[in-house]
Amino acid sequence: MDKSWFTLRGIKIHLTVLGLISLLLGAAIIGQALFLAQGISVLFQEHPLEMAYKPFILFLVCLFARYTIVWIQRKVAGRFAEKATERMREQLIEGIFGQHEVWLTSGSSAEKITLVMEGVDKVRTYLELAIPRFVDMMVLTLVLWGWTMKLDLISGGILTVTLPLLVTFFILLGLAAKTQAERQWTSYRVLSHHYTDALRGLKTLKYLGRSKDHGKTIRLVSDNYRKATMKTLRVAFLSSFALDFFSMLSIAMVAVSLGIRLIDGSMGFTAALTVLLLTPEVFLPVRMLGSDYHASLDGREAWQAIRNMLNTLDSNRKDMKEKSELEPNHRERVQPLDSDPFHLSSGFSISLSDVVVTGENEHPVINRISASFSAQTAKLGLIGMSGAGKTTLLHLLAGLIEPAEGSFQVNGIKIEGDVRLLWQQQVALIPQHPHIFSQSVLDNLRFYCPDATTEQAEEIIDVVGLRSLIDALPSGIHEPIGEGGRSISGGQAQRIALGRALLSKRPILILDEPTSHLDIETEWELKQMILKLLSGKHLLLATHRLHWMKEMECVWLMNSGELTDCGTSNTWLTKTKWSAGVDEGEVSI
Repeated sequence: MDKSWFTLRGIKIHLTVLGLISLLLGAAIIGQALFLAQGISVLFQEHPLEMAYKPFILFLVCLFARYTIVWIQRKVAGRFAEKATERMREQLIEGIFGQHEVWLTSGSSAEKITLVMEGVDKVRTYLELAIPRFVDMMVLTLVLWGWTMKLDLISGGILTVTLPLLVTFFILLGLAAKTQAERQWTSYRVLSHHYTDALRGLKTLKYLGRSKDHGKTIRLVSDNYRKATMKTLRVAFLSSFALDFFSMLSIAMVAVSLGIRLIDGSMGFTAALTVLLLTPEVFLPVRMLGSDYHASLDGREAWQAIRNMLNTLDSNRKDMKEKSELEPNHRERVQPLDSDPFHLSSGFSISLSDVVVTGENEHPVINRISASFSAQTAKLGLIGMSGAGKTTLLHLLAGLIEPAEGSFQVNGIKIEGDVRLLWQQQVALIPQHPHIFSQSVLDNLRFYCPDATTEQAEEIIDVVGLRSLIDALPSGIHEPIGEGGRSISGGQAQRIALGRALLSKRPILILDEPTSHLDIETEWELKQMILKLLSGKHLLLATHRLHWMKEMECVWLMNSGELTDCGTSNTWLTKTKWSAGVDEGEVSI
C-alpha cells in the first residue's frame, strides 16, 4: 500500500466506499459460483430440467450484478482519481504562475511542462487502477477465502499456504519492477525535456546549422528511453508469468484434492464444484493488482515528482510568510489602496542594492547589481548583447520575480511580499514576443483592463494604427485571433500589446526587445509610434539596438549578468566601441 494515498483529500471515505463495493462484489461472485454449481449438479444428477431453471436464472442475476458492481467500482475510482489529479494540476499551475519568485527562476521549464501536461494524466491512471485493486486484494480476497474455508477446510488450507507465497513473490518482483520504472521515468523526463527544449530552440538550431547534430542527441535519448522501457516490460512480463504460473499450480492442487475426495465419496459434488469455481476468483485480485501495478508504475513515479514539487512550493510559501511576519512595517506597507500608492506622479526612482537572481542549478543570472536613477528620470534603457541578463532584470523591475539576495526599491518602498502585487498593478509589460490569446481582438486588448468598454478599445485601435487590420477582418474587433483564429504578423502583435498597455492606463511601461524581430520599415514605424504615445509615461526598455538609446535619459550597460556601466544617453552616443559586444551596424537605422 502506498502511504502517500492518505495525503489525498477524501481518501478515507473513498477507501470505505470501495471496501463496501468489494464486499458486494464478493457476494455476487459467491452467488455466481454457488448457483452455477447447483444448476450443473441438477443436470449431472439427471433431475428434471425444470429444476435447473431457478439456479441458472439466479446465476445470470449474480453475473449481471457482478459486472454492474465492477462498472460502479470503475466509475467511483475514476471520479475520485479525476478530482484528485485536477486539484494537483491546479496546485501545480498556481505554483508555477502564482509563485513567480521561485518558479520563474528555478527548475526546468520543460520538467514543469512534462509534469503538468503528461505527469498528472499518468498519476490519474495510477490512482484509478492501484487503489481499487489494493482494496479488492484486501477485502475481496479475504471474503472469497473465508467462504472457501467454510465449504472445505482442506482447500482453504491449501489457499492459506499458497496465497501468502504468491503475494511475497509479487512483492519481490514489484520491487525489481519499481527500480526499472524509476529508470524508465528518468529516461522519459530526459526525453520530454529534450523534445520541449528542441521545439523552443528549433529556429536557433537551424539558423546555427546545428539541427542535425541535435537530432543525434534526440535519437540517443530516445534509444535510452526505449531500452529502459524494454527492461521494465521484461520484468512486468516475468511478474505476470510468475503470478499466473503459481496461481495455476495452486488451483491444480485444489482440483486434485477435490477430485480424490469426490472419488472416495468424502465430499459432495455441489460443494466441490463451488470450491473449484471460487478458487481462481481468490487469486484474481492479486493477479489483477500485479498487472495494473506494472501498467501504472510510471504514474507512481510521476506522482512522487509532483509531490516533491508541491512540497517545495509549500516550503517556499512558509518561508515567505515567516519573512513577511518578521518585518515590523510589513502591514503598514501593504495598506496603500489609492490610485498612486508609490507616489509615481511626483517622480519615479529605482534603487537596486546587491541584487542577485538565480536560475537553474542556483546559477546566478544577475550577479550583485547595485544601481539607481533619480526621480527626474522618466526613461531607462538597458543595453547589452543577447544573454546579458536584460530580460531577467526587466522581470525583476516588473515585480515578476524576487531577488534571491539584495533589495529592490521604488521611491523608497521595498518591493517584496504583498507590496510586489501592488507594484505589478502599476506596470504594463510588453515582452519581445507578446502572447496573443486565442480570443477576440477586443479580449486581447482588454487583458490588463477587463472592464474597458468597446468604445475605449476602438479609440486605442486608432491610436496604435490597427484600424486597417480591424476593417479587413470579417467580424472586426470581435474577430478571433491567435491559435485557432486568424494569424497576425509580428508588427500587428506588437501593436496589440501596445494597445493593451495604453488601455490599462498604467503609469509604467516595460518593453523587452520590442522591435528586434521586425523588419527595418516596421521597426522604424513602430518606434516612432511608441515614442509618441508614451511621452507622458515612465518607460523601461531593454534592447541590443543602439538607436533606441538616444531617446533614453539613463542607460545601463549589462554584460554576463552584471551591470558594467551606466550613464546618460549622450555618453553612450559618443562611444564607438562597446564592451558588451553590440554590433556597430545597429547604432542607427
